[in-house]
Amino acid sequence: MPLRAKILNPAIAGHSTRMASDDSIISKEQPGDDPDDVLFNSVYGVRTIELNRPKKLNSLNASMARKIIPRLLEWQKSQLASMILIGGAGPKAFCAGGDVAELAKQNTSGPEGQAASTAYFGLEYQLDHLIATYPKPYIAYMDGITMGGGVGLSMHAPIRIATERTLFAMPETTIGFFPDVGASFFMPRLEGKIGTYLALTSERLTGVNTFYAGIATHYIDSSTLSSLTSRLGELEFKDYDDMHTRLATINATIAEYDTGLPHDQPMLLAGELRKAIDRCFKYDTMEEIISALEQETQRPDDQDIDYTNIREWATRTLKTLHERSPTSLKVTLQEMRKGRHWSIAEAFQREYNIAARFMSHPDFISGVSARLIHKPPTKPIWSPPTLSEVTDSQVNKFFTAPQGQERLELLGARGQGPYYEYPFKLGLPREEEVEAVVRKGGMTRRKVVNKIEAEYKGRTGVKEKVRDIVSRCCRGEEEGLVWIEQK
Repeated sequence: MPLRAKILNPAIAGHSTRMASDDSIISKEQPGDDPDDVLFNSVYGVRTIELNRPKKLNSLNASMARKIIPRLLEWQKSQLASMILIGGAGPKAFCAGGDVAELAKQNTSGPEGQAASTAYFGLEYQLDHLIATYPKPYIAYMDGITMGGGVGLSMHAPIRIATERTLFAMPETTIGFFPDVGASFFMPRLEGKIGTYLALTSERLTGVNTFYAGIATHYIDSSTLSSLTSRLGELEFKDYDDMHTRLATINATIAEYDTGLPHDQPMLLAGELRKAIDRCFKYDTMEEIISALEQETQRPDDQDIDYTNIREWATRTLKTLHERSPTSLKVTLQEMRKGRHWSIAEAFQREYNIAARFMSHPDFISGVSARLIHKPPTKPIWSPPTLSEVTDSQVNKFFTAPQGQERLELLGARGQGPYYEYPFKLGLPREEEVEAVVRKGGMTRRKVVNKIEAEYKGRTGVKEKVRDIVSRCCRGEEEGLVWIEQK
C-alpha cells in the first residue's frame, strides 16, 4: 500500500515525514479501491490517519476500512508509534458517515447484494471495535461534520476533540436504519436520556455543545489543531508508562491550546430543556414517549417558569418523530434499553445482527433513496407506515441473528477484554460525580462548584457544567444543598 506524503488537512500535517518503518504492512486492498482515499503519515511518534474523500465529506467506505485496519494492527506492535491521530481532509467534514447510498443500491439486487452490504458493516464494526480496545492513545479530531460512520471512528477514542466547526448527529432513523457503529454502547451511557433523545430524533449538536453533552472530551479552536499536532509529536513516553499516564500527559498538552469557550453558544441540553428530555424519553415504548411529548405541548406556565420554549420544543420533536421510520424508532428504542447492559464486544456483535436485518427491510432502501439519492429529496414510504402497526415480534426479530449468519469476529487487542464502561474518562464531570459531593452534606452551591473545579484543576467548561447540574438536581442553599431524586 503506497504511502502519500501529501496531507490535505493542515490540522494533522505538522512536520510530517514519510514512514519508512511501516512499509511491511500487507495490503488488503481489492480491485477498484482508491489508493488515495486514506493518507498515512508520521509526526515523530504520532501516526496520522487522514480520511481523504473531501468531495464526499470523507464518507467511510470498505476501501478505507481495509486500509486503516492493517495500519492500526501494525502500529499496535511498533515501538516507534506512540499514539494515533485521525482527522479528515478539508475544512467541512471529519467524516459524514458511511457510504449508505452505495449500500442501498447493492440491496436492490436481492440477497447477494444484501449479503455484500452486511459484510461491509462487519468490516466497519471490526474497525470500530479495534479503536475501542486499542492499547495506545488514539485521538480523534472531530473537526467538521461527524455523523454515522464518522462517529464510530471517533466516539470510542479516549480523546475526542471538538472545534467550532463540529457538527454531530446520528441520523439513521431518518433513512430507515438504526444508530450503529457502537451507538448501542455509548449512547445509553450518555447522561440522563440524552442518548435516547439524540438516537431517536437525529438531533444535531454543534461546536461546544458536543463537549457539554459528553460527545467530545475536549474543545479547542480549529486554528490551533495544526500546532497541537506538532506539539503532540514532541511528547515522549517511558516504556513503563501505562495508558492512564500517557493520556494524562496528552490531556495536559491539549490544555496548552485552550482558548476558552465561546460566549455566544450557551449549553443547549441544559436547564428546563434537559429536564423535559429526561421526562419524555425515560419510557420504554414509543407510544409512551409520544404521549409524554404531547403532554409537554400543553404544559402550563407556573409562577416561576415560562414553558413557552418547552412547548415549542415538544411540538417540533413530535413532528420529527412522526417523519421517522416507525420500525427504526421502535428498534432504536429497544437498542438504547438493551445496549446499556451489553459489553463493548457484544454491542458490535449485536449491531451486526441488527444491520443484517435492516439490509433486507424495505425501509432502508426507501429511506436512503428518498433522502440521499433523489434530487431534490422526497418523502420516504415506510413499511409499516405507523408505530401501531410495528409489532413487538417484528422488533424482537432484529435482535436475533439471521439464519446462517455467524457471530462477528472482532479484532480487539489482546488483553483488552470486553468492558461495560469506557475505561478512560477525560471529559467534563458527570452528574454522579456532583451527586457524590452533594450527598456528603453541608455544601453550598459555590463550595460544590469550587471543589469539583479544583479536582479538575480549573479546566475550562467544568464550572458551567457543574452549575447546570446543581441547578437542575439540587435544592437549598446556605443550609446546604440537597440532591433531588430525578423522576
